Amino acid sequence: MTQRFTAIIEREDDMYVALCPELDIASQGESVSEARNNLREAIELFLEAASPDEIQSRLSDEIYITQMEVAVGSP
Repeated sequence: MTQRFTAIIEREDDMYVALCPELDIASQGESVSEARNNLREAIELFLEAASPDEIQSRLSDEIYITQMEVAVGSP
């Protein structure tokens, strides 16, 4: 069985940081691919080790990723 999760990956200095907002789990890597693979491994390890109650308490089923405009500076 597989389950789909969100991966948000951003560059921080010379590394890439990957976040799964549904479970609040993060990992990193030297490339986007490595960060994504490391996040997948971290999620799999969490799901294997955590109790069903802990998984349920962390699991967020409403995640919205969007862009917005914000005014910057004086009008």
